[in-house]
Amino acid sequence: MNLKEKRAAALKAAQGVIDGAKAAGRDMNAEEATALEGHVTEVKSLDTQIGAAQKSADLIASLGALAPDEAVTTTSQRGAKSLGDHFIKSAGDRIKSISERGVTIVTPEFKANTDTQSSPALSTPSTYNRSDVDETIVSIRKAPVIADLLGSGVISGNAITYFVEGAREGSAAAVAEGAQKPQIHYGDPTPVTDALAKIAAWWDVTDEMIEDLGFLVSEINRRAVFDLLKIEEQQILNGSGTAPNLRGILLRSGIQTEVAANRTDNADAIYRGITKVGLGSELTADGLVINPADYQTLRLGKDSNGQYYGGGYFSGPYGNAGLEWQPPVWGLRTVVTSAIAAGTSLVGNYAQAATLYSKGGVTVESTNSHASNFTSNKTTFRVEERRALAVRVPSAFVKVTFSAVAPV
Repeated sequence: MNLKEKRAAALKAAQGVIDGAKAAGRDMNAEEATALEGHVTEVKSLDTQIGAAQKSADLIASLGALAPDEAVTTTSQRGAKSLGDHFIKSAGDRIKSISERGVTIVTPEFKANTDTQSSPALSTPSTYNRSDVDETIVSIRKAPVIADLLGSGVISGNAITYFVEGAREGSAAAVAEGAQKPQIHYGDPTPVTDALAKIAAWWDVTDEMIEDLGFLVSEINRRAVFDLLKIEEQQILNGSGTAPNLRGILLRSGIQTEVAANRTDNADAIYRGITKVGLGSELTADGLVINPADYQTLRLGKDSNGQYYGGGYFSGPYGNAGLEWQPPVWGLRTVVTSAIAAGTSLVGNYAQAATLYSKGGVTVESTNSHASNFTSNKTTFRVEERRALAVRVPSAFVKVTFSAVAPV
């Protein structure tokens, strides 16, 4: 198989990943994004090889065919052979890959946070010339998952209006033949409007860094998306509701509360919160958000014999097999995140009682026409998303406050 055939196969494989996600009616998952990244990297590598071979052939051919007044057309000036080729030429060198949830790639227009990302200075030019570069970058980040607990929706406007149901008065009952039936009255639903909030950031990168250290540019883009999604987590829980912020779940009127009596009562307080979700909203709790420090306290809990309730470091509970990393608390999907304050957790029905709306996905865009970038050989990158949060049943969430007080 020659280079062009290999390139066509890689493009076909990349398109297959995209088509598979579209056919399933969803965004690409992390595994698919990683696979797509690999195919794109392969195509760019093959393009480099093909370009070098073509350039050599062009130079040889031009020796006998180039007239004095003819201009040389380089490989990079030729038109793209296909839509995939155009994408690789337009976006591939600037945005290597984005593997986070819901990310789209937009092709660019034809120390301190004000610093410009530039190629790291090496000790001497000779050192650089002799050195190989290991492009492996160890990433310790993982995507936030609070949004994965919530229901999801898409809007086309700039706000979402929904209704919060009023309290029910009366109830159904068994009745005798011919007897008067009981009346039920539901409180008038209250319309609530939540506007879209934009979360965004930008940074500058020198052209030299893009050309020489493209893999570092790709990693910066990936980290920027991660940082954006971490702020999204903060907004979902703690947003003030004052523009331009979302109104977070913890600041919604009508959520319930539960307080632990002492430090041995913390796990029980979570379960009481689960019960309150059902009693207060008639929905079933399906998720728990908890701070890493509080989760650690629960995870390392031991009985009077020194055995871990959740399983020790070599085995499951009480020596049984099946140790699970970060096991769920009381069977709930458990999200361990610093977005929620230590000493607090949030139990709730996330899937039905709340919806996170999106207008478009997470986008990463770039341009060299910002400010004086063109004359300074810089490219500005921007990452952003627009989100709105609807909480239809505030009583389906319970804020649980832990205690550090010793039992009496």
